Amino acid sequence: MQDFTAFEIIPGHYDSGMVLLADHAMNRLPDEYGRLGLAEEAFRRHIAYDIGIEGLTRRLAERLGVPAVLGCFSRLLIDPNRGEDDPTLVMKISDGAIIPGNHPISAEEWQGRIERFHRPYHRAVDETISAVAEKSGRAPLVLSLHSFTPAWKGVPRPWHAAVLWDTDDRAVRPLLAGLRAPGDLVIGDNEPYDGALKGDTMYRHCMTKGIPHALLEVRQDLIGSESGMDAWADRLAPIFAALNADPALHAYRRFASRTGAYDT
Repeated sequence: MQDFTAFEIIPGHYDSGMVLLADHAMNRLPDEYGRLGLAEEAFRRHIAYDIGIEGLTRRLAERLGVPAVLGCFSRLLIDPNRGEDDPTLVMKISDGAIIPGNHPISAEEWQGRIERFHRPYHRAVDETISAVAEKSGRAPLVLSLHSFTPAWKGVPRPWHAAVLWDTDDRAVRPLLAGLRAPGDLVIGDNEPYDGALKGDTMYRHCMTKGIPHALLEVRQDLIGSESGMDAWADRLAPIFAALNADPALHAYRRFASRTGAYDT
């Protein structure tokens, strides 16, 4: 069996108070899974990973000097941005593509993927957030990076980027304001997706613990090249730095979730 790492931690200044996350940074699979019965082309699509996000996250981590955690496995294997009890944790069909390696799937294989990939990634996220909290002596600011397709089912998406959130708007409001301030972007507010999802990464690591956070989605065609990643890193780095400098975004405060009551 191949030695396969489920996550990568980009080192940074843990006393900075900020953590970057990239759940779907990579499209990799361990050798023993082959290509899950799919053509190689599928792994260049959004169904396998968030196009452009690995490069953007690396650039931002370097410019800001903050730690980041990257998921190193394809979401086609198992989706780290879903709770362990979510039925879409291992997808059988994704945007019209049937995934033969995921159907049928035994209970043992399902659980094995959780234990080998999903849980190690989330332990790395939890340990990194905890280390930043300890070193900085305050609640961390957690910013999660994703990307979305320029069109869905043939309908163009007008947004250049979007901020997704549940009910904790502390980091969301200034992030939206910072993105909209230049006047050259269309920014979605919980569009094209709703940010309230029980068990996802922001719910698990931030909502349940009262940690300030936001999830930023950037349209994939804008960051699908080196120049695009550079341009968006230039745009986002000062906005992220300004958020991190706000003491109000380093306090613990637990908000009720739109998904319902917390389990504990």
